[in-house]
Amino acid sequence: MSGWRRIQRTSVAVALLAAVSWPAVGRAEEPQAFSGPRAFAHLETIAGLGPRPSGSPAMVQQRALLAAHFRAAGGTVQGQAFQIRDPRTGAPVHMENLVVEWHPDRRDRVLLGAHYDTRPFPDRDPVDPKGTFIGANDGASGVALLMELARAMPTLPGPVGVDFVLFDAEEYVVAPRDPYFLGSTFFARQYAAGQQAGTQQHRYRCGVIVDMVADRDLEIWQEQQSITWPDTSPVVDAIWAVAARRNVRQFVPRPKYSVQDDHVPLRMIAKIPTCDIIDFDYPHWHTTQDTPRQCSPESLEVVGGVVLEWLRGDWLRGLE
Repeated sequence: MSGWRRIQRTSVAVALLAAVSWPAVGRAEEPQAFSGPRAFAHLETIAGLGPRPSGSPAMVQQRALLAAHFRAAGGTVQGQAFQIRDPRTGAPVHMENLVVEWHPDRRDRVLLGAHYDTRPFPDRDPVDPKGTFIGANDGASGVALLMELARAMPTLPGPVGVDFVLFDAEEYVVAPRDPYFLGSTFFARQYAAGQQAGTQQHRYRCGVIVDMVADRDLEIWQEQQSITWPDTSPVVDAIWAVAARRNVRQFVPRPKYSVQDDHVPLRMIAKIPTCDIIDFDYPHWHTTQDTPRQCSPESLEVVGGVVLEWLRGDWLRGLE
């Protein structure tokens, strides 16, 4: 895709992956199950880097770690770089989405997305709104889910391929009027331009954003826009049907919130029918208390198990 580049391995990322044991890629194996404890360990590793706002040293370190992790799992990793100016200083800030391709030979694809930046400050904290924002749930949880989901991707049945997209600058916001969703907006525009020019080698049939999915008190309602848009409501229906079959009561089959998230530019600009899986009722949102202590491996396992079964399901294979 236009504007993408290969991400190089670094010694830091490889060292952080030393303890990870991957199944041999390409070997016939039993389908991988989603492990909440493994996903939670990834969440703790990412949160352990500290605040990860766009352009920060911790973001650079995280990007290298993730690139090495997904390559080790058998994915093809590319970066999609762009640049903005810091609204406070005018200095250039490097931004970069990460795209991980699974089964790149399959033209019809599904996009699974999460933002991997953290807000610069915990602006909703009642005591310290300029303090340290770790973003364990709002930032690391979606990333951790995709890191664990990677184990199952090499054996995913066809004919639909999957791309993980980690969006930078979802909330590079330092003042109320600063724009959100810079990474997903850039990605959507690049994809739409490729579609219009006829240079795009694949097409996304649908997309799913996972955001704030590790809350200890997990309750995932259907996002209002996702069920209102006629092209995204079948995606929501299919995912919540999987949750019902699995007797996952944390997935509530009715709407409660309308959320502005990365699914909006993907659907409105790129015309990819994309829904949002999000627990927006999170009391530690944008506060200093958004730490791993507020997160749960059980919650990650619930969401990851539903998404994985959906990816393996007949509904996706029927997109052929």
